[in-house]
Amino acid sequence: MENDTIRMPIRQWAEDDKPREKLILKGKEALSDAELLAILLRSGTRDASAVELARELLSKARNNLIELSGMTSTELKKIKGMGDAKALSIIAALELGYRRRSAEVPARKQISSSRDAFEIFYPNFADNLYEEFWVLMLNRANRKIALLSVSEGGQAGTVADPKKIFKLALQHNAASIIMCHNHPSGQLRPSDADVRLTRKMKEAGQMLDLPVLDHLIIGDEKYYSFADEGML
Repeated sequence: MENDTIRMPIRQWAEDDKPREKLILKGKEALSDAELLAILLRSGTRDASAVELARELLSKARNNLIELSGMTSTELKKIKGMGDAKALSIIAALELGYRRRSAEVPARKQISSSRDAFEIFYPNFADNLYEEFWVLMLNRANRKIALLSVSEGGQAGTVADPKKIFKLALQHNAASIIMCHNHPSGQLRPSDADVRLTRKMKEAGQMLDLPVLDHLIIGDEKYYSFADEGML
């Protein structure tokens, strides 16, 4: 049944199978990645619907939107049916998605969960091929004071200096901190070194009355939270 639907032009599909109508009737969450891309593409080709073209597009990117966002206009246009207009629409939409992530979180926003912290940290790690270590300084109301990079490394790792981190926290009059670093491999499991550093930082923070609230590890668009996992 599904294959029969795909062969028909979108205009002949059942009303709630058409991407645009489905978006209106069921909301954006109901659409697959291919259906959302089909809306951007607007039309397919003589041999393929917009959804089929979108599926082929995703297939070229190994069904990974991050990989798709890294494709150039020239690469996109190698796919039959992808002209300048379609390629540029895809590039512009994915860039807007990235900029949304990068937009400054409102200063008055209170950090109340690991997800809140992730949204602040993530733009600094998107598409980063090397490991970096950042610290978020918070006031007593758990609102952002500063977001600072404290070390950069290679693909294998980076070294964070607890003395440097707490010196910066004291200079900014922080009431607490949240640490974060990335794993370019996408592997979220903390290493033994990650666990040791987190414990060391927690103990030092308790002595200074400057608690470490969490330590996040970011890989691709996912994250691991030491606090959520009971590791802090």
